[in-house]
Amino acid sequence: MLAEKPAAVFLGGDITPHPMDFSWREDGAEGGFVPEFLIPLFADIRRELEAQYPRVFLIPGNDDPFGLVADLHAGEKQGLWQQIHGKVVDWNDWQVLGYACIPPSPFLLKDWERYDISRFVDPGAVSPEDVPRGDGMPPHQIRHATITSELELLVPAIRDFRRTIFLGHCPPYDTPLDRAGLDGRMVDHVPLDVHIGSIAVRRFLEEHQPAMSLHGHVHESRTLTGRWNMWLGKTFAVSAANETPALALVRLDPEQPSQATLELI
Repeated sequence: MLAEKPAAVFLGGDITPHPMDFSWREDGAEGGFVPEFLIPLFADIRRELEAQYPRVFLIPGNDDPFGLVADLHAGEKQGLWQQIHGKVVDWNDWQVLGYACIPPSPFLLKDWERYDISRFVDPGAVSPEDVPRGDGMPPHQIRHATITSELELLVPAIRDFRRTIFLGHCPPYDTPLDRAGLDGRMVDHVPLDVHIGSIAVRRFLEEHQPAMSLHGHVHESRTLTGRWNMWLGKTFAVSAANETPALALVRLDPEQPSQATLELI
């Protein structure tokens, strides 16, 4: 940000490091990742850039505990970023729609999981109803909430999907962006689907055709497919997920999406 001074920065989830990774922590410090590391980092950048500090949009990912929301709110109160899960916000003459949730997975952290288009759960996955959650969502809401229904609640806030950027942690189903390394794996003699994206997200993008959709979640997809972007109708979809320790940085201009580049830093 200091060198390039972008107009905006989009962070697509999985913000916190592994719970046992303390490489970011200063000696003697005991705070969490966001208050101890991320807030001071962005505050320093803002002091350096002053009026050229970019808009920063972020959402959690399925690897982030729900408790992260309170820490992110602290940074938002300081004007460092906007946490936009379940929101539509303005950015110049664009709008940005944020959505963090993924369909049921094998993982036991369920704070950012919903049923996709129905209560179907893939073989090997664990229902979001079967594990204690940290988000306080009541059981009846867990049972009936779907990614489909939650995305449709946001549609009335959109003025023009042609001037809308979708920031969604989960990529659309059955695309190069949601390919997981599950080849040959079976559960109870049933082969696992190697595509772990969201049917609801794909249908939402195909129906409404926002200008761009930005994703993460499936860390190995680019390694397996050699692809990190694609067109889905008129929507240019991008994944910045990466399975190496490097940070995947996508530079893009929503006015010229096909000129986007990816760099590992």
